[in-house]
Amino acid sequence: MKNKKKIIIGIIIIIIILIIATLFILNSLSTNKNEVDVKISLVEREAQLEKEFKSEGYTIDNPNIIINPYEISPLTALIIFETEEEVAPIITITGKDDNTTFTHEFASNTIHYLPIYGLYAGKDNEVIVEYGDIKKTFKITTEELPQDFILPTSIETDKSKLDNDLYFFTPSSKGYTCAYDINGDVRWYLNNYALWEINRLDNGHLLVSTERLVNSPYYMSGLYEMDLLGKIYKEISLEGGYHHDYFEMPNGNLLVASDDFNNDSGTVEDYIVEVDINTGDIVKYWDLKDILNMDDGKSENWVDYDWFHNNSVWYDEKTNSITLSGRHQDAVINIDYNSGSLNWIIGDPTNWSSEYQKYFFTPVGDNFEWQWSQHAAMITPEGYVFILDNGNNKSKIESEYVDAEDSYTRGVMYKIDIENMTIEQIWEYGKERGSEFYSPYISDVDYLAKNHYIVHSGGIVYVDGKNSNQPAGLGGADKLVSDTVELLNDKVIFEIVLPTNNYRVEKMSLYSNNENFELKEATRIGSLGETEVKEEKLGFILGTKDISEFDRDFNVSKEIDRLVVSGRFKKGEDVNIILYQNMKATIYHVSVSKKPYTALCLDIFTEDETENGIVVNKYINEQGLSGKYSIYLEVDDIIYNTNKYVNF
Repeated sequence: MKNKKKIIIGIIIIIIILIIATLFILNSLSTNKNEVDVKISLVEREAQLEKEFKSEGYTIDNPNIIINPYEISPLTALIIFETEEEVAPIITITGKDDNTTFTHEFASNTIHYLPIYGLYAGKDNEVIVEYGDIKKTFKITTEELPQDFILPTSIETDKSKLDNDLYFFTPSSKGYTCAYDINGDVRWYLNNYALWEINRLDNGHLLVSTERLVNSPYYMSGLYEMDLLGKIYKEISLEGGYHHDYFEMPNGNLLVASDDFNNDSGTVEDYIVEVDINTGDIVKYWDLKDILNMDDGKSENWVDYDWFHNNSVWYDEKTNSITLSGRHQDAVINIDYNSGSLNWIIGDPTNWSSEYQKYFFTPVGDNFEWQWSQHAAMITPEGYVFILDNGNNKSKIESEYVDAEDSYTRGVMYKIDIENMTIEQIWEYGKERGSEFYSPYISDVDYLAKNHYIVHSGGIVYVDGKNSNQPAGLGGADKLVSDTVELLNDKVIFEIVLPTNNYRVEKMSLYSNNENFELKEATRIGSLGETEVKEEKLGFILGTKDISEFDRDFNVSKEIDRLVVSGRFKKGEDVNIILYQNMKATIYHVSVSKKPYTALCLDIFTEDETENGIVVNKYINEQGLSGKYSIYLEVDDIIYNTNKYVNF
């Protein structure tokens, strides 16, 4: 009898196991039909392209010439050849005149990879290569500029006071990351999306943003270290992303304007990190909520989640301090690098708590004005504070606001006395230009040498023929202007006007003496972090609908380190992405909102958006995930089977 019971129990257990296994197999078969589309990253594509960069069998008489070798920098080429003896080739890219012709000598070698920069678009460019008694001229033909490329409307130059450095621009509203010469001709551009600061590291490479968002509207996944060919040497990923600005420290590490997307306050643009340039690790961070009162010094642009709006980062080795620019508090602040304690504040002290008044300076001297909604704060070699004063409203008291038509943007330099806490205005440019030079947002100043500066009013906005106080994306702008002025001893020696808005401008040489092209695999450092999980459940996913029944632009794809999901969802819908593996559902919430982590947009839906929804992107990072996952979409408790799976 006992044996009979054991047999029956055993049969029941086997039946249960078979049922579970059958359901599991059926569930797996029904959900794992197709792998998601995989998007090849720039780093992966680079490795594929470099397989064709062959030198063997190529000589100076028959070189291997590859135009736009990395497919993202169209006005470049790579000339490859070998020589029997070590030689140091000199290249010349012929321009329209001496100020637009470039030469560069490369290191001595027998295998030569010569990056060619500064080609004209849509031209048969003359490039000369010479060494010893050898001199060869090559014609390199480039494609025309894209039809939407933005060209200058005005150029003024004093060529007797200018060299052949280029002016590198990063876009704000529309346009390309690009460089113009002193004639206004485009001599370099990237066809991938690169925002914010563009500058050269000590090793000669550029540092630019990636093209990948981590959060709307403009928080990028990190930074690329690349050369002008578009070759990426390093990709640096940041859990809090990157926006606005970075600074290369004397030790090679990077100070980066970032975010803490997991903070309880839900704030943005109030977090600075120091990134180890070799590992991508965050070795130090500063949370401005620990330093300042969020409710103090409010400007017209202040909102609770974007209360500071840090738009510049600058390290001063002499004082071991960091200078930051808080647009929404009209405040430039300086903090101690080691302790993070506040050293001083530049700005109008109106609306600031009594505990902070001791950090403000007392103006001395004539013609003093505070800065408003500023950008690009830096410390000059003389110890002066150099700022782009946007000039919004020119007061914290609403009844005293100055209209946009009566306002102006300027570069301003202050001399500060920390012992006596006094401040003196010692230089300015832009006030005399009036409202034609008024940018209510973005813009830049650069220190080239003593008495040699750039003032870039990059966000001039017009609505119905009148100056606007609103950024281009918010106020119905019908005309945009970017006006960049180079001054030497208070004289304008160069000015370029463009019919768009540009974030920053840097004047740099085309070639760097420190630069060394290397044919090596790009490294990827840092991490986007682990995506927050809403909840985890065990069990089967049954009763699903096919994704075809959700007809609102749903799409899912895989990048090198994350899953990218997008769809059109309506305000108030409860949306989740489910990754299913081995009877375990890992659920990620999708916020249907325009406000979270959106520094310049309010969470207000139009009538059309309320009816038809808004397109929302959700990024699920690879960190913490491994193996094969079936993908489901859940909207208001209805689960849709995407018929897709992803492999991490």
